[in-house]
Amino acid sequence: MMRFGWCTAWWAAAAVLVAGCSGGSSGDDKAGGSPERSSAAALALPSSLTSQKPDWGRCKATTDSTAPGRDWQCATLRVPLDWAKPDGETIGLALIRARARGENRIGSLLFNFGGPGSSGVSTMPAYAAVVSSLRERYDLVSWDPRGVGLSKRVRCRDDEEIQASESVDITPDTPAEERAYLQDSSTFGEGCARNAGTLLGHVSTTDTARDMDLLRHVLGDRRTHYFGISYGTELGGVYAHLFPRNVGRVVLDAVVDPSADVVGHRENQARGFQRALNSYLESTGEDPEQGSRRIAALLERIDADPLPTASGRKLTQALAFIGIILPLYGEDGWPALTSALQAAERGDGSELLVLADEYNERDPSGHYGTASHSQRAISCLDDRQRPTVEETRKLLPEFARISPVFGTALGWDTTGSCHDWPVAGQYDTPVVSAPGAAPILVVGNTGDPATPYEGTRRMADELGEGVGVVLTWKGEGHGAYGRGSDCVDATVNAYLLDGKVPEDGKVCS
Repeated sequence: MMRFGWCTAWWAAAAVLVAGCSGGSSGDDKAGGSPERSSAAALALPSSLTSQKPDWGRCKATTDSTAPGRDWQCATLRVPLDWAKPDGETIGLALIRARARGENRIGSLLFNFGGPGSSGVSTMPAYAAVVSSLRERYDLVSWDPRGVGLSKRVRCRDDEEIQASESVDITPDTPAEERAYLQDSSTFGEGCARNAGTLLGHVSTTDTARDMDLLRHVLGDRRTHYFGISYGTELGGVYAHLFPRNVGRVVLDAVVDPSADVVGHRENQARGFQRALNSYLESTGEDPEQGSRRIAALLERIDADPLPTASGRKLTQALAFIGIILPLYGEDGWPALTSALQAAERGDGSELLVLADEYNERDPSGHYGTASHSQRAISCLDDRQRPTVEETRKLLPEFARISPVFGTALGWDTTGSCHDWPVAGQYDTPVVSAPGAAPILVVGNTGDPATPYEGTRRMADELGEGVGVVLTWKGEGHGAYGRGSDCVDATVNAYLLDGKVPEDGKVCS
């Protein structure tokens, strides 16, 4: 079982594409409304938290990454395990920063790279080249949110169990396959509960938004300046709702649709990935409808008879699905997709397997990362909606209509991801309304496969009049900043560095 989601690291697609997300907003019946915002803002914190002085020192190498250079410093922030009991048990969050180079420093610029589940500590140094101009006036700061990476993290399966789960049919056709599919989800959740314990009920987006505000205070910033990508846009919206008066200069890039529930998000993803596939097929000179039928037929053949690979492992339908999705996050991945599909149609699954292993953070020794575990734990705690198998079956024809290649698997994922989850979800969609907040720059890419463009305006609308300011890029791939558009980069930089808010609706071609 796997939860298909939003990759953020398009700029490192060959090494670190991991993903997923949840949530949305609007309406008065959703958890996280105004009463919660008021209580969060007024919550008294003990001085043991508010008077923290992070002990910044050289960052160390980990089992998953080498130590960054001397520019980078690491530390730990203590936060309450349960924000309803701020004077109770605490957990540590791993921090990383590079100090501003210039003299006219604005403050800290916090980054969340999405997922949920992406490690800010390992990603920030790699992303620094993309945002090097911002370092002239900001300390670049990121962190591993609760449940993630070097912070107190969630791990739900060992490597052997993860590899075994890759053989589970993600488009079950028989009662036996359905039972195996749902049982896999149940055992995944049981593993999370067994290994994470009480942490599993305290890794929500709302928890992390509150952690962000404590981080702001400890860093000595009066306002939170923030750059959120993919799922990081949802986190930014939730933060703005909880702490509107603390919002500084905030950029939300590759925007999650805040009005979509679990089913809506999966429909959005099916639509976005199919659009990206169509664009890819057109670039090769193939009719998108014909090409989609060809790829769907290939996945059906692999479902019935997994392909051999050079590694000795079999390429299952689940792995092939991921191997096809990964290169669609940016045009730079399209040549690899062409080569991998051609090899698979000749009966060799090796290249698609390599792509799937990159997505799944599997190294040559067979060790898997835990980003997908964290992502699922966070998403299932956020998402209250739990479609039944019967409800999902009724949805499948519409999913298949939206995308003949991706629709059926994403349709089944509406019930599979959080089936029999050990803790209850918190909301159908989170609230992101932020009346009184400073203008927030909401950046959308019309060719985004993972967070389709339609969510951009919906996020701006729900942030509120005078708060959400839309910047559109007519491009391809996941995200807009740093992807080659001088217009986008200059607009974002002018906003973050000089406070110049662009006209709402500005378009970069």
